[in-house]
Amino acid sequence: MTPKALILTGYGINCDMELAHAFELAGAEAERVHLTDLINGTRNLSDFHILALPGGFSFGDDIASGKVLANMIKYNLGGQVREFIDAGKLIIGICNGFQAMVKMGMLPAFNGDYNTQDVTLTFNDSGRFEDRWVHLKGNKNSKCVFTKGIENIYLPVRHGEGKFVTKNPQMLARLKKNGQVVFQYVDKEGNLAGYPHNPNGSVDNIAAICDETGRVFGLMPHPEAFQHRTNHPAWTREELPEEGAGIAIFRNAVEYVRERL
Repeated sequence: MTPKALILTGYGINCDMELAHAFELAGAEAERVHLTDLINGTRNLSDFHILALPGGFSFGDDIASGKVLANMIKYNLGGQVREFIDAGKLIIGICNGFQAMVKMGMLPAFNGDYNTQDVTLTFNDSGRFEDRWVHLKGNKNSKCVFTKGIENIYLPVRHGEGKFVTKNPQMLARLKKNGQVVFQYVDKEGNLAGYPHNPNGSVDNIAAICDETGRVFGLMPHPEAFQHRTNHPAWTREELPEEGAGIAIFRNAVEYVRERL
């Protein structure tokens, strides 16, 4: 069987097509499914192995980035999502998708609680939309399925509300102790650094986290936007592999599912 990825779409989500293509390049069968079709039962989440919440501007970010989408999923599909997670399946949220995940409590999900919000993503310290490429350092102690073998990666960010904040210092310490911090913003030499290397002012330079199982993953940078060497800002000046580095994240997910089918 080919792993099946559900790419959520609708209501202002606008990175769904490139995310679907990234999963297809990684070997999955990707299908874009409208949120309404899941809510009314036209399509079933249980038919898929991977759920992907893309970036974009769901509901125009009118209240807060990802908040309305979070509530629609939580109060209409919360039970199905929990069954999906309990079945050992994978979830990834990118940018707006990550924002929705933290606001519905799906991440960091301490003690398996996928309903309580303990962290958030709020307005960038710069006070403006940030559109730039950033260096990321992977956590070797992370349990994250999606980032296996990735020590560092260069990806674009494009967001106005990407500052990662925890409810209190104890939450931050717990994330780090559990290996739930997946990526941190760094400079070109791999050192933690401030703006513009940390584009939003995230606490401890956190760019991505996962749940305690490593199967639920959220990140602000866009791996689906680096599919081919020509996506890289220096592709005319540097010798780069044909495949963009972002595909490795999706290939890890596809291979994880394949091993368990």
